[in-house]
Amino acid sequence: MRLKKILVGTPVAICLTIGFTCELQHFNTFAQSAQTTGTVSVAVGSQYDTTHVYVAPQNFDGFVASLIATFGGTTTKQGVFTVTPTPSSTMSQLVLTPVGTISVFGFKTPVPYPFGLERTGYLVTDMDEAIGAAKATGADVLVAAFNDPIGRDAIIQWPGGVNTQLYWHTTAPSYAPLQTIPENRIYVSPDRADAFVRSFVAFSRGSVVSDEPRAAGVAIGRPAETYRRVRIESKFGKLTALVTDGHLPYPYGREMTGYEVTNLTDTLTKAKASGVDVLVPPYKTDEREAVVVQFPGGYIAEIHSVAKK
Repeated sequence: MRLKKILVGTPVAICLTIGFTCELQHFNTFAQSAQTTGTVSVAVGSQYDTTHVYVAPQNFDGFVASLIATFGGTTTKQGVFTVTPTPSSTMSQLVLTPVGTISVFGFKTPVPYPFGLERTGYLVTDMDEAIGAAKATGADVLVAAFNDPIGRDAIIQWPGGVNTQLYWHTTAPSYAPLQTIPENRIYVSPDRADAFVRSFVAFSRGSVVSDEPRAAGVAIGRPAETYRRVRIESKFGKLTALVTDGHLPYPYGREMTGYEVTNLTDTLTKAKASGVDVLVPPYKTDEREAVVVQFPGGYIAEIHSVAKK
């Protein structure tokens, strides 16, 4: 009887030990299956993964100047355009920093729905193929493809309610590779987390690099607890899904992007000097030192440096 218990218990223990490795394999196997049944690679590069930031026109220049002072980089020429399929007018400028690209919008007219709710813009090689690939993996098309002054756009929604803009340029842009790749931070419910991960991994042709069921809660403002954290990497860049019950203290859940810098202290000094407010003082986890800040105009971001081993 004792031997039988040992023999029965051993496979259970092994399964518990490797269970989360199996889960990673499950997500990645799903992605490979989806890739072979119709999805295509439409990504261009992480330097074209832009965080969309909407600010009031009167805060536009101050926000852009603060970004450059904090992270360095350059900007494209500012202009006023119609970037929606219905009549509207917005100031628009691209901020190219070594740690991530930001598309800044300052609408002079009311913002048509659902614009302003999308987190990021992904440059794709072909708009029709990208939309088809997204739909094949379970995404919904909120805004059908439309023409803008320099190309085409669409807005899709992943399972879990995560909105992303896809864009394509008539003349292909050319941006320098990033020094560090920013982290697209997605907050999603436990009920929809697996569906989101499967869909996004399949679309991006990426892979789950880690699925931590008990990540340190200090990273979401709940230091006495843990949460599930899924990290995904693809040609679109890095994405972290933070799986929570939504009981989040301010400002967690408001930060759309995490920017990796070499020296957090130096970056924070530059940020404060350019009018950035610190919402969450620096804290440490086993993998990074991080802070949450708010730029002039209201944009909230996480900034981190990799913890030294």
